Amino acid sequence: MKELFGGPGKVSGLVLRMGQCLFAAASMVVMASSHGFATCTAFCYLIAAMGLQVIWSFSLACLDIHALRLKRDLRNYVFLSLLVIGDWVIFSFLFSILCIDAYQWVIF
Repeated sequence: MKELFGGPGKVSGLVLRMGQCLFAAASMVVMASSHGFATCTAFCYLIAAMGLQVIWSFSLACLDIHALRLKRDLRNYVFLSLLVIGDWVIFSFLFSILCIDAYQWVIF
């Protein structure tokens, strides 16, 4: 397989996953601290989706740390398939919630 920047088990991948985790946590804090966020259902769903994103990114960052510490290669087809499917599910969930949120803003 070709060496890619930000791949699993690399320092660049760890930095990208930690950044993803931190930005998702920051967006959760900003949304939760806004006035009246509980009245908008889409914001509640979006906070739940960001929580799922934080958990997913943090678990993959921990896996990267483990792989870097043991000097293991995480580039096998089974793991990469699970990684792609997991990222795709999280993206689909977030995108569908954002579409619901945009739809609510158009109606009101």
